[in-house]
Amino acid sequence: MPLSSLFRPVEFADIPGWDSDRTAPAFEAFRRSAGHAALVKPYRTGSLGIEASAFAAAYEAAIGCEALDDAASTAFFERWFVPHLIRPENGSRGFVTGFYEPEAVASPTRTEQFRYPIYSRPADLVDLDEHNRSPELDPYLAFGRSMEGRIVEYHDRKAIEEGALAGQGLEIAWLEDPVDVFFIHVQGAARLNMPSSVKRITYAAKSGQRFTGPGGVLADMGELRREDVTMQSIRQWFRDHADRIDEILWRNRSFIFFREAEVTDPRLGPVAAAKVPLTAGRSIAVDRLLHTFGTPLFIHAPALAAFGEAPFRRLMIAQDTGSAIVGPARGDLFAGSGDAAGEIAGVVRSEADFYVFVPRALASAEP
Repeated sequence: MPLSSLFRPVEFADIPGWDSDRTAPAFEAFRRSAGHAALVKPYRTGSLGIEASAFAAAYEAAIGCEALDDAASTAFFERWFVPHLIRPENGSRGFVTGFYEPEAVASPTRTEQFRYPIYSRPADLVDLDEHNRSPELDPYLAFGRSMEGRIVEYHDRKAIEEGALAGQGLEIAWLEDPVDVFFIHVQGAARLNMPSSVKRITYAAKSGQRFTGPGGVLADMGELRREDVTMQSIRQWFRDHADRIDEILWRNRSFIFFREAEVTDPRLGPVAAAKVPLTAGRSIAVDRLLHTFGTPLFIHAPALAAFGEAPFRRLMIAQDTGSAIVGPARGDLFAGSGDAAGEIAGVVRSEADFYVFVPRALASAEP
């Protein structure tokens, strides 16, 4: 598979901020991906043409290294990769947003205070493919409901929150705020502070319908100015209009189901789509149909200051994905866990240049 024509090779010296980035955390994130891809299961090659097999030498070298300092980490990436600037077909720059792992107080049982459930995957939810998809189903749907020998569209958010799954014992935990539940759905993971333990949950499946964000709904209704839409402004609107929460959230028919996940290292984020824990400020969610997990990407966002530096210039590792992350120069930056990380992630909306690091063996084989 040839490399994408959207890639333009550049020198490391051409990358703004490359010589000043502290790359050691990115190397540690890369080494975690190397351990999974080389020792557990290889990643799937994305359609941009960065062959998963081309990482083999770099993965072997990373696994064989002890922890590296910034200078040695920079030298590692310069040895094994050739940077390429991604230029979308319309000539525009790329775009980044942010995501995080929420924390919330939760109860293992329903109480007067804790009334809003987090659900595990239902038994009647089935993955759709070319073998079981009914012609009448929306081609977008990746999940359906098994019902009396046929597969139909799954219950949507409104139906589920009105009781469609009640009595099945699917509740992992209960929260006191439906808006907190919704944003856990949006982020796809959370740490739940239970009375005697911390429970981590992560994405297991979804009902399958298209995602409709409340920010866009509120902007279309004239309730918020589009340029003012952030996670923080959406939460404030819900606090000011508690009687309209269902009205807005039910516009989003998609519903997320979770599974429990071990908290192996509290310093790291949840295990995400690339099957390794995310690293705050160094893991990026990408379009998994286009990109290959484990790929290093240097992000240059001149106007982005939310991470405490401006411009934002960091090496990131592709380790997650999301339904809203579509396109070759589109990414979601992982900000970490908890409220402070949420304050960062909630305001990240910035144009950015994407420099993808192509394994040197693959780059040298191109004509």
